[in-house]
Amino acid sequence: MPKIHIDKSIVINKPATEVFTRINDFNHWGKWSPWLILEKDVKVNVREDSKYYEWEGNITGSGNMSIASEVENTSLNIDLTFLKPWKSVAKVGFLLKPEGDSTRLHWTMDSSLPWFMFWMKKMMIAFVGMDYERGLNMLKDYVEDGEVHSVLDFKGVDSYEGCQYVGIKSTCTIDGVGEQMKTDFEQLMPFMIGEHKNKISGPAFSIYHKWDPVRNVVSYTAAVPVSSVPENLQDRMITGFVPSTKVFKVHHTGAYRHAGNPWSALYTRQRAKVFKMNKKIDPMEVYLNSPKDTPENDLQTEVLFAIR
Repeated sequence: MPKIHIDKSIVINKPATEVFTRINDFNHWGKWSPWLILEKDVKVNVREDSKYYEWEGNITGSGNMSIASEVENTSLNIDLTFLKPWKSVAKVGFLLKPEGDSTRLHWTMDSSLPWFMFWMKKMMIAFVGMDYERGLNMLKDYVEDGEVHSVLDFKGVDSYEGCQYVGIKSTCTIDGVGEQMKTDFEQLMPFMIGEHKNKISGPAFSIYHKWDPVRNVVSYTAAVPVSSVPENLQDRMITGFVPSTKVFKVHHTGAYRHAGNPWSALYTRQRAKVFKMNKKIDPMEVYLNSPKDTPENDLQTEVLFAIR
């Protein structure tokens, strides 16, 4: 059977004593779980001793977790059972390592796939690994600040009127997309605001042409909608058109490091057949306010999937 091993880590700027109490008590998991944020109406039951946890949702499936063993402020081992969308079991672990006044927290999972699903191994490692990274980022917020700086508002089915745009297309690693996109917008926005502000017809956005977590590759266009295209476009600048379409929309408020939450929310709904994507129109992320003028934790974006 194909074996799966995942190990993700993050440095939390608190001592191990404060980190440990947030992970060995399942009552805290609702605040930072990378899966519970994706669906508001998940039914969660935590046993009185806080060592057993079960969930059931229409989007996130169902299953349970129980703490198998723990060493205070050092390690935690959990037995995980998935019941839906298919049955499987996994061993989950947390390892806490002091780094000065901070703690490096490792989150691991060991599991296996049925032999006939061998072709999904790399995909499962990539997607669960991304879930772990989302969860660790939210746990870091929760331990350090007492709250998670990521809120989802599910707008559901809506319409997008379409637009013409000026943009810069790039291909890079998923790990490097933040820096590359910053570079692209730092070229694009001064050009548009400085010389062609009267032609800007809405908030800036990104079009995602390709997102491949298995190969760690993303292709996107950083764009600004325009009423008409300037004639003096700079190097790397392109033009294009997004047609009017029906969309499924999720609004996100919070730090951009949590941008994976609205994307995961939409992909899980697609897999759960809440909607059918229109694959002829690439997904978009619209930036409703400017990071330069907005406190980090109040950034507002909307992720749009074109649907049929």
